[in-house]
Amino acid sequence: MPALTTGSTTPPTNPLDLMEQVIVGHGWTFDRCTPTEMAAEAPARWCDYGLFFSWSAELGTILFTCAFDLRVSPDMRLALYELIGLANEQVWVGHFSVDTEDGVLLFRHALLLRGTETATDIFEDMIDIALTECERFYPALRFFLTGGLSAADALASAMLDCHGEA
Repeated sequence: MPALTTGSTTPPTNPLDLMEQVIVGHGWTFDRCTPTEMAAEAPARWCDYGLFFSWSAELGTILFTCAFDLRVSPDMRLALYELIGLANEQVWVGHFSVDTEDGVLLFRHALLLRGTETATDIFEDMIDIALTECERFYPALRFFLTGGLSAADALASAMLDCHGEA
């Protein structure tokens, strides 16, 4: 069976080195936990988001997680899944989830990098999309968790399309 891609004799560089440059460019704090993992903090309108990047050279993939400052108690998780499902229907790239261990709300995305020469623009876009989606749905999640609204009502309350000027 013929190979679909041509082989390369140079080993792939660690894309977290480029990601570090992106994070520094934003002026955010970060910690290179291991050669294959990096954590950063991104301040935004609603909260400071915890960004986590994990590189798998074997898969040629970066797993990206953006954590909210919201935790969900075990008794609220089942109901929250409805809101997460409704939100995920509106998201093109990535998805929302809840960490089953500690109940932290997350936005997750895996990025395939095989054959990508430079990934800096891709990383900028990935972070921008994640923060935009987190900021867009943060009010709905907050309304649901603290305001006692149903999943549908919380989403409807947060997704108002404003027209005109105030």
